[in-house]
Amino acid sequence: MDIEVYRPGELTAADRAAWTALQSKAHLEGAAELANPFLSPEFALAVGRCRRGVRIAVVREDGEPAAFFPYQRTLAGVGRAIGLGVSDCQGLVHRPGFDCDPVELLDACGLAVWEFDHLVHGQRPFAGARAAHFASPVIDVDRGYEAYLAELRARSPKFTRTTLAKERRLGRAAGGTRYVHDERDPAALHTLMEWKSAQYRRTGRSDRFAQPWITRLVEQLFHTRSPSAGGILSVLYAGDRPVAAHFGLRSERVLACWFPAYDPAFAKYSPGLVLHLRMARAAAADGIAHLDLGRGRKEYKDSLKTRDLSVSEGWVTRRHPVASVHRARRAPVRALRNAVVTRPELFGPADKLLKRIGKIRSGK
Repeated sequence: MDIEVYRPGELTAADRAAWTALQSKAHLEGAAELANPFLSPEFALAVGRCRRGVRIAVVREDGEPAAFFPYQRTLAGVGRAIGLGVSDCQGLVHRPGFDCDPVELLDACGLAVWEFDHLVHGQRPFAGARAAHFASPVIDVDRGYEAYLAELRARSPKFTRTTLAKERRLGRAAGGTRYVHDERDPAALHTLMEWKSAQYRRTGRSDRFAQPWITRLVEQLFHTRSPSAGGILSVLYAGDRPVAAHFGLRSERVLACWFPAYDPAFAKYSPGLVLHLRMARAAAADGIAHLDLGRGRKEYKDSLKTRDLSVSEGWVTRRHPVASVHRARRAPVRALRNAVVTRPELFGPADKLLKRIGKIRSGK
């Protein structure tokens, strides 16, 4: 086994094609989770244009690429999953049955530790990593939208009936609704980011779009047009006015949901839910197998999902003082956050407190 490390711009066209081919064939090899666009070379290269320290390790067997490992590193050797904090799927993209010594991999990459928070299921080299596991809901549309809608009606009849009725009421109030699955107007993207920033502030969360690199990353991916992966902006219009929008990433078989938001003036019509149903219909027609809603328990995800995938949070280390210091600093923070998020008796009061702080910050 030979491991070579590249800067994003150094990756050859042949290696990029091999990476894409591994993803394209993954569902045929029993590893459909590797088809996620957050694991694509397009995402890695886009992050590399916005962040320092991005590297891609190519593991070769008999001279041919067997696995691709994108990551970010500091000068001290602290490694993180590429796009950590905004990436909803992380890990190695590899051949069927691939395995390697994680310590050898980290050593070749110059890493003392590699931290992740959305490690995809089935990563043999990291099976021994210290990790906690979380559900990541998905909407399966591989049998078509009508099959999904029938399942949704059977499982949640009141939710389905109410959401479809709100869509009809919205149309009557606004003189009709219109859905654009792949909106190319940059102004619509900026409207979405403004809505999302306001939502973050309103709910007391940290505004991701206040970080310039995240804004640049989204804008770059919005303009990424590749058959294998790229950004996709979906917008629901009431009349000529946008009322809900979503920006995500798509690969050949997966639509990764990322940044959904809506105009609060239309909240009574639940435009975000209406938008997700429209997205599911369009994705099914476009050959998508499932929409990945991302890690995290939220009411709308529980209502829309057909099943859960599993992702992991933790780190893999080798014996090194940097690894010990990093783990000692990060472990308590992650443990506290996860304890609050996963326990309703703690999450409810914490969520109310954040929203109260958000109102104070917004001057409301």
